[in-house]
Amino acid sequence: MPKFIIEREVPGAGQMSADELKNLTSASCCILRDMGPEIQWQHSYVTDDKLYCVYIAPDEKAIIEHAETGGFPANKISKITTTIDPTTGE
Repeated sequence: MPKFIIEREVPGAGQMSADELKNLTSASCCILRDMGPEIQWQHSYVTDDKLYCVYIAPDEKAIIEHAETGGFPANKISKITTTIDPTTGE
């Protein structure tokens, strides 16, 4: 199944409280449960004004549906073609 990274512009994301992050996470997970097992959220990176979320999904359409249902921005969706790490250069 394809893997995607979603860039979400969320001003002040890096200053969100633990409760705000918990509420955001909970809302996302509820929508994912309703959508079924084909779309899975793996993890996210939080920066000052953006979230970078890694998902497994059948296609970009499923990610857009999740974002629209939850009112989450999905400013850029990129399909991950491969993963590299320091051992790739060995």
